[in-house]
Amino acid sequence: MEILKSILDFILHIDVHLSEIISNYKVWTYLILFLIIFAETGFVITPFLPGDSLLFAAGAIIAKGNTGLDIYLLCVLLCIAAIIGNTTNYFLGSFFGARVFKAGNKILKLEYYEKTNVFFSKHGGKAVIFSRFMPIFRTIAPFVAGIGKMPFGRFTYFNIVGGLAWIISFLFMGFLIGNIPAVKQYFTELIMVIIVLTTAPAIIAAFKAKNSTN
Repeated sequence: MEILKSILDFILHIDVHLSEIISNYKVWTYLILFLIIFAETGFVITPFLPGDSLLFAAGAIIAKGNTGLDIYLLCVLLCIAAIIGNTTNYFLGSFFGARVFKAGNKILKLEYYEKTNVFFSKHGGKAVIFSRFMPIFRTIAPFVAGIGKMPFGRFTYFNIVGGLAWIISFLFMGFLIGNIPAVKQYFTELIMVIIVLTTAPAIIAAFKAKNSTN
């Protein structure tokens, strides 16, 4: 429970924590953010790591200036992290298969796999792109693509398109509006709105999947 509370606190006050990271680690912040994005997209067991909110906060903080970070360099590095992460996850899915998802498992929940499968059935390869903007699905989708033996060339195309769209949109959205006084004043509330909006599709999909099985 303490770990979950710490993660929730980090996400809800991500601007404060990220500012501390930048202040303490300077140029090493590039590597830290790279590893977070890589881990969230690259390992099926880490869907809880911040993605959307982290990108938005990073862009907003850099927009304030005096960080020593370059928004364009960070964008390139995080795009690479997102693409390599999904590729790693794809090969892990291809190697381990669906057996890692088990009923009762609190991290690799069987229902995550089943709902992502439904998502793939509905959207096909484009699910790799759409999932970039949906927490949990973002982490599970490339793994399921590997399980399903999606042709690697086709997966890579959707992986690159989705990775670039996700990183650029959220990072520069934060960079462009982060300095607006109202955004600064209600930053925590805005992060909560982002979380709700990005998780809503996953919740709706889960609700529909549950109803379809009844």
